[in-house]
Amino acid sequence: MASLQDTPAFPGPGLSTDQDLLLMQEGMMMRKVRSKNWKKLRHFRLQNDGMTVWHARQAGGRAKPTFSISDVERIRLGHDSELLRNLAEEFPLEQGFTIVFHGRRPNLDLIANSVEEAQSWMQGLQLLVDFVTNMDQQERLDQWLRDWFQRGDKNQDGRMSFQEVQRLLHLMNVEMDREYALSLFQAADVSQSDTLEGEEFVQFYKALTKRTEVQELFENFSSDGQKLTLLEFVDFLREEQKEQDRAPDLALELINRYEPSDSGRLRHVLSVDGFLSYLCSKDGSIFNPACLPIYQDMTQPMNHYFINSSHNTYLVADQLCGQSSIEGYIRALKRGCRCVEVDVWDGPSGEPVVYHGHTLTSRILFKDVLATVAQYAFQVTSDYPLILSLENHCTWEQQETMARYLTEILGEQLLSTTVNGMPLNQLPSPEQLRGKILLKGKKLTTLEEDIEEEENEELQPELEREQGSEVELDPFLEPEPEPELEPELEPGHEPEPESEPQEPSSRSKDKQEKVVKCPLSGLPICCQIMVQTPSFNPESLLLSKQIAKPILCPALSALVVYLKSVSFYSFTHSKEHYHFYEISSFSEAKAKNLIKEAGNEFVQHNAWQLSRVYPSGLRTDSSNYNPQELWIAGCQMVAMNMQTAGLAMDICDGLFRQNGGCGYVLKPDFLRDTQSSFHPHRPISPFQGKRLLVQVTVTYTCSPGMVSASTQLPSLCTSASGKTWGRRNLEIATKNPEGLGAEKPTEALSPSPLTSSKPRAKRRINQGSRHHRQRLGKDS
Repeated sequence: MASLQDTPAFPGPGLSTDQDLLLMQEGMMMRKVRSKNWKKLRHFRLQNDGMTVWHARQAGGRAKPTFSISDVERIRLGHDSELLRNLAEEFPLEQGFTIVFHGRRPNLDLIANSVEEAQSWMQGLQLLVDFVTNMDQQERLDQWLRDWFQRGDKNQDGRMSFQEVQRLLHLMNVEMDREYALSLFQAADVSQSDTLEGEEFVQFYKALTKRTEVQELFENFSSDGQKLTLLEFVDFLREEQKEQDRAPDLALELINRYEPSDSGRLRHVLSVDGFLSYLCSKDGSIFNPACLPIYQDMTQPMNHYFINSSHNTYLVADQLCGQSSIEGYIRALKRGCRCVEVDVWDGPSGEPVVYHGHTLTSRILFKDVLATVAQYAFQVTSDYPLILSLENHCTWEQQETMARYLTEILGEQLLSTTVNGMPLNQLPSPEQLRGKILLKGKKLTTLEEDIEEEENEELQPELEREQGSEVELDPFLEPEPEPELEPELEPGHEPEPESEPQEPSSRSKDKQEKVVKCPLSGLPICCQIMVQTPSFNPESLLLSKQIAKPILCPALSALVVYLKSVSFYSFTHSKEHYHFYEISSFSEAKAKNLIKEAGNEFVQHNAWQLSRVYPSGLRTDSSNYNPQELWIAGCQMVAMNMQTAGLAMDICDGLFRQNGGCGYVLKPDFLRDTQSSFHPHRPISPFQGKRLLVQVTVTYTCSPGMVSASTQLPSLCTSASGKTWGRRNLEIATKNPEGLGAEKPTEALSPSPLTSSKPRAKRRINQGSRHHRQRLGKDS
């Protein structure tokens, strides 16, 4: 491991002469922007290590760390920043740029004093980001140590006192007994200066992360305890890692990849350091790399897949006062989300806006949301279909504006017609809809009527000209009920009723999907229906109170093709009156109650129709539920508050990490069968229950991207003596082996909460001694 004392001015060859980096090291005054009203001048400077940026209130002032280059994902131009665009009248966009960080850490928006200075910083930062991206594992570890040393060295004197070390351990989420930490510190302080410098800090790190159980595992297969020969490493791969026939070829490949010494690679032996490097590498991951690319059948109907879904995607904080931002859509799409939510309300000057209705959340323009979706929908992780879940609260006029923006901004990406050759009994597959954006929302007509109208348009083009004809309605004619805009409103839009909706009568069943038609042309009427209160005096009819109810604009309705939103009354009602292309939304509590009371019916329902579940309105802090409880009933779109890190999002990320991270995961066959007898809460037979024995070894490891086990799995860790690892056997009883899933934090190591009932299904978890990698911090 490289010494920190000899850290070069720049980490890579050729960087020390780059003029942009030299200018960054001199430092520069720039405006740090948080809002339209918060713009502060700060002095930003690239440190001598070439890998960390600090800032101060003024040049020469007391500086503090801002970010490490390792934390940076990309650099955006000022034109691409929502915040900087709002300041375009004050500052030229060419002078601004945005630093985007990994995980959920907020972006950093900066405005330089000139276009040239902005260009220097953008080019210099991008050069360093590219350099970090191309580092190998050892270089990443060395740089990671330098970053933490810089962060812990508060007074920047190149040395760390014990107080600074304690502060650093706190920053790293390490809970350690003070006496034990002091003993490690004193053992590493070979200069007896009461401080750690360079290589001493490296030794402290090694003592801190000493892996006793790894040493024991190594010695079980090593004849001399110092190295693993090629044959000994082959034995380890076969017996411990269950690699079987591929072990001989794999052993040589792994030695060449992870053995740090040249002599070790020449002799085909693996040292303890090389062994540990392998265990902590992607090759030692618990996740089967064969499941990383797209490996599942993508030609099944859409309702046969779990779909990565977001709730109130525009929010980047809480549900009451949080900020609405297009950044929410960018982050969700970057995480592989394939269903985003758009709550649209009437805005000023005829411009529809997006925000959480009846709250203090900020507002963004609907057209800006669409522009962002058009840019990022298929740019980052997946080209499989994206669903816009539209919550429409607008008047007829602004609905027309919405329809125009959807067609103009999304263009060819928007699916506006049915897929050619599709049978009228199942949804298209993700494969058939690649590169398409689907609109989910209310619809005036049925899919069958749309197809019939498309065929008639070829024979009767004059129908299109008749669409604008005006018809005078008989004021005494009682219209049939038109479709409501929001039969299943989410909390925060309108109050949710305490009682369950009653199944409609036989008369209302026949009428509920009908639309008011123009008597002459047979086309939907684009107006508001005025329902008058009854009166015995005809003259008072004109003076009586009128109740106006807006109806759905046909132009917007026509853009909903396969995902027509409908109210849920009962599973029996859905079977008798609904179609495969219709979708119902359920609150968290409603869905869980249905699973408990009618789990098997819910499973069968989800085998032929899509369901969307959204978090409770009481989760004003944007917390999340456990999505496994809904997936196990086959619910496809379990919407998550993606801005909130935690176990629930870890489970969600785990499921959708597989299959290329494309946002679609094929459901097990027992959740795709409309005749399935599976019930999530009840055994099929009392004799079919099984027990699964899992041995879990939990080890705290401070290394790039790893997280403290004491934070995630407190029940398995002890730290009083300084040892932060433990081993425990977990016995999991399941009534339904087909639906076996992770129920506890200790089982969140599994990248998938569901296992297929087919024995030949590809195993998503590698056997043997493996690691699970997570990032440090709440913003990951």
